[in-house]
Amino acid sequence: MIRKKREKFNPSRVWLDREIADFGKQLPPGGRVLDAGAGDQRYRCHFQHMDYEAADFEKVDKPYAQSTYVCDLADIPVENERFDGIIFSQVMEHLPYPAKTLSELHRVLKPGGKLFYSAPLFYEEHEKPYDFYRYTQFSINLLFKDAGFSIERLDWLEGYMGTLNYQLRRMARHLPFRPSQIGGGPMAWATVTAFIPLKISAIIAAYGAGRCDIRTRYKGSGFPINYVAIVKKPQD
Repeated sequence: MIRKKREKFNPSRVWLDREIADFGKQLPPGGRVLDAGAGDQRYRCHFQHMDYEAADFEKVDKPYAQSTYVCDLADIPVENERFDGIIFSQVMEHLPYPAKTLSELHRVLKPGGKLFYSAPLFYEEHEKPYDFYRYTQFSINLLFKDAGFSIERLDWLEGYMGTLNYQLRRMARHLPFRPSQIGGGPMAWATVTAFIPLKISAIIAAYGAGRCDIRTRYKGSGFPINYVAIVKKPQD
């Protein structure tokens, strides 16, 4: 419950939920969708009109919903062209060999089928030790095209105010409280004292930036935390 309340104010989570809901509307009723790297399957609710299947290797210390397939995403135990759509969200940064997985997702997707992608450009290390890469828009474009997909859309997930929200929250969390942590002495005392109002200001500004981003994604300058893409397997 606490996590859900926090996510209501997290621009990345809000926009990801909106984007995946929109993606679900693009897929055919009665079709079959794969949630690749599904974790707790939090987006299953957007695919109630479809046969939903989930795959995950389930090796990270976190809660999982029961997967249809417990497997490496580079070796999914299903036949060719099984799925009308694939959700591939916040997963690719955790894959040591992403090209192999993209080739496998291409194999199991039907011709004309679509895949939803999201992954970070700018984010702290997480789900350690399974955190390997960050992806620019150019690497996303290259990897998916090399795997045989065509790019329908490649865009920021959140706007720069969302990125600022993330930066300010992390700054408020990680700035040290004690002078001994940064060497001690008069300069350390002065620095830590200056950090106190900075932390408070950062928390207030982060809240405002996050609320603004949830309303409108500002993309005039800066950079996103994550990129989002819709890719398609071309018809034969």
